[in-house]
Amino acid sequence: MSAHCQLTGVKPVFGNNVSHSHRRTRRRWNPNIQQRRYWLPREDRYVRLTVSARAIKTIDKIGVEAAVARIRARGEKI
Repeated sequence: MSAHCQLTGVKPVFGNNVSHSHRRTRRRWNPNIQQRRYWLPREDRYVRLTVSARAIKTIDKIGVEAAVARIRARGEKI
């Protein structure tokens, strides 16, 4: 599975390294993906989410229940 965020959907982005002489080689920018374990009190269990650093801040703001609802609305199984 590639590095992608379950909440925001952010994935690696591809582009070019451009040297001083303008030779171009391919490179990729990886998102800051973290594995976090969250407690779901409504389901009385832990869930392990693969989320970006920005998504961790979003979960802190909206709550884990709302975040899991958004992930499930996108069609991902948790």
